[in-house]
Amino acid sequence: MESNQLTAAEQRVWRAFPRGESVDFRESPDEDPADGATWGAERTVRAEVVRALLLGGPRQDGEIPSLSLAGARITGLLDLQYAAIDHPVRLRHCHFDEAPRCYAARLRELNLSESVLPGLVAHATHIDGVARMTRTRFTGTLRLSGARITGSLHLESAQVTVPDAEGPVLQLGQTSVGGDLAAPGLRTRGQIRLNGATVAGSLNLGEARLGNPGGAALDAQTLTVAGDMLLRNAEVHGWVGLRGARIAGRLDLSYTVLSNPGGPALQASSTAVGELWLRKAPPMEGTLNLRRAQLDVLFLEPESLPEEVLIGDLTYTSLVPHEPAERRLPMLERQRDGYVPHAYEELTAAYRRVGDDHAARLVQLAKQRRHRNTLPWYGRLWGLVQDVAVGYGFRPMRAAGWLLSLLAIGSVAFALHHPQPLKAGEAPPFHPVFYTLDLLLPVISFGQEEAFAPSGGYQALAYVLVLTGWILATTVIAGVTRTVSRQ
Repeated sequence: MESNQLTAAEQRVWRAFPRGESVDFRESPDEDPADGATWGAERTVRAEVVRALLLGGPRQDGEIPSLSLAGARITGLLDLQYAAIDHPVRLRHCHFDEAPRCYAARLRELNLSESVLPGLVAHATHIDGVARMTRTRFTGTLRLSGARITGSLHLESAQVTVPDAEGPVLQLGQTSVGGDLAAPGLRTRGQIRLNGATVAGSLNLGEARLGNPGGAALDAQTLTVAGDMLLRNAEVHGWVGLRGARIAGRLDLSYTVLSNPGGPALQASSTAVGELWLRKAPPMEGTLNLRRAQLDVLFLEPESLPEEVLIGDLTYTSLVPHEPAERRLPMLERQRDGYVPHAYEELTAAYRRVGDDHAARLVQLAKQRRHRNTLPWYGRLWGLVQDVAVGYGFRPMRAAGWLLSLLAIGSVAFALHHPQPLKAGEAPPFHPVFYTLDLLLPVISFGQEEAFAPSGGYQALAYVLVLTGWILATTVIAGVTRTVSRQ
């Protein structure tokens, strides 16, 4: 491109390029690039000039060329599809009339921080350094699917707002980031797609505001993060999808509002996560889905639970903070699939690992009571008898209480009215306590029951004591067997 074809602003940029110098057209540091459509020719640069510089601009011996431009209005289409560019591209605080195209391009560095763009097409782009879009505002779709970024991707406080978007507004599916994906304070209206993306560092979405009510606000199925995924102090309207994700460090949802009434709030089925933190947050509005998830640490405060959970085949090594069983059991009772034995066993194991056997027994007792409701009427009746008698074996002292109470009743009754001996000359001396024990204990004999026969109402009392004794003995044996089998 000949210099006589350039405007004064473009000539300034052309001269600065070979020396790697910066050109800043801004009149004040706090001006808003959103007003760029009104900027005049003195700060307007055509996209074809930028393209010509990047693909074949002038060189100067001993200098490293780079494009570093701020506060400019870029008019026309900046088309860098399939281009190989060996020097940094820094277009900061700029206003673009059209969405740049970088499909399958290879860049050294891309910096669009604090600019305003009607979108960006950068599918399959390879960036050999850092991509910066800090505080950048997109009024169209940001497409980075399949991109390869060897450094970090910076989207701090960026905004992607696409009214009535038909697809994802931020497309990062299958993207590979060699460093961190840093997007604290990100603002989006529409879906973020991170399906199959790989982040070698950490993924930071702290204080983000993501909105796609009724749909996916963040769809990150099969996402892989080698570090932490932080979604702290964020606000999400729509569901978060992490099915099949692999997060080696911490998935931190502390202080975060997750809202998707009538649908899923967090879909994290089949995930493998080092630590999942659900703490210091209001109750989720929607369903929490942790089916088949594998967690080393589940940091869950009961107050953060939604009204409905899906936790079938969820496994975890540690459950913190340590809470009484009464505070943890509502999580199992909110299971949408009804009675799931595995959930009770997993909670029991977590309590036993920290040595809280009392809480473990309470969970097992709750499991038996929940199971009872799934049985036919005769099973429910027998289960109720076991519960009342010995608490399914987890409250053995209750049987002793029943035995002592019945022993006292029988002893007093038969002391006031001795039963008649069957053979007067051969009967041993009557002893009301031993006689009552003979009735209550089916496997022990004191020689009293065979020698005396009560009559009338006392005979009915004797029958009741015999029946109760058999029931107590049977429930104790069943409870002991169940307790031993849990050890």
